[in-house]
Amino acid sequence: MDDGSSFCVFPIFRDEKGLFYALDLGGTNFRVLRVQLGGGAVVNQEVSEVSIPLDLMVGTSEALFDFIAAELAKFVDQEGPDFQLPPGRQRELGFTFSFPVMQTSIASGNLIKWTKGFSIDDTVGQDVVAELTRAMERKGLDMRVSALVNDTVGTLAGGRYSNKDVVAAVILGTGTNAAYVERANAIPKLHGLLPKSGDMVINMEWGSFWSTDLPFTEYDYVLDAESLNPGEQMFEKIISGMYLGEIVRIVLCKMAEEASFFGDIIPPKLKSPFALRTPDLSAMHHDTSSDLKVVDTKLKNILEEDISAIFSKADKNKSGTLNTKDFHDVMDDILERYP
Repeated sequence: MDDGSSFCVFPIFRDEKGLFYALDLGGTNFRVLRVQLGGGAVVNQEVSEVSIPLDLMVGTSEALFDFIAAELAKFVDQEGPDFQLPPGRQRELGFTFSFPVMQTSIASGNLIKWTKGFSIDDTVGQDVVAELTRAMERKGLDMRVSALVNDTVGTLAGGRYSNKDVVAAVILGTGTNAAYVERANAIPKLHGLLPKSGDMVINMEWGSFWSTDLPFTEYDYVLDAESLNPGEQMFEKIISGMYLGEIVRIVLCKMAEEASFFGDIIPPKLKSPFALRTPDLSAMHHDTSSDLKVVDTKLKNILEEDISAIFSKADKNKSGTLNTKDFHDVMDDILERYP
């Protein structure tokens, strides 16, 4: 599909047995999983999460996939006796790739565009399974990619594995997306033979949704203009974890410039894009201590500044004490707009 949306047909069986691996690449971290299936049930599983260095998110395709393959090889080397691979059988890998692709088969697909902070030009238009396979070969890892799937479609498949009545899945994480089960005869863009089940999964790629009815603010437009992909993934940019911390940083910058929120000098780090991360923001929002200890510590670590300037500014009566409600109200106002 030219707009990045896609169709997917997959059968869900409940009698799979054996050892399987999964790789989930969809944001600033990726996960590797091994699972022993016992025919309708998960017998055992192990998972590892790895952070992707920021320079690899904007580097070359070979550098990114070599890093992933190396971490995957380390994980395979840690395979214990609780996981049994039948003799003579090659390890199989399910590759969850959470970016828009033109899928050409069950185990191949060409990248349409990067999202969520990635910008690697030489991957666009290439088969991401082939890129991963070559990297695994370079690392000496004997493993075959048996399926390529979007994370939202994979979430839907996982739900239907345990409950056949599941019809939709939503991802709210680094990015956002949704998938749902649709009647095949109700899909105008679908041509050719219909699946025997009569149903098909629609991968919506709704992160790229745009409408003038969406509540965009001046801060959203600033974020978009300064992003790696201006004008794209607009819905994703106002609700997903990749961007919420950055939106608040932009808000704080304006408060610092127009209301001296941090005193007479704006912390230099506050002007650095993505200096404030969404997990940090969440931790500050949930700080209920009387002295805002978490907020104090987080801002000191992030901005490398003493927070005393904030307390002095908020102490309107010059009493030497701060009404913590005032500061909480500021954070609450920001987070009410970006929950």
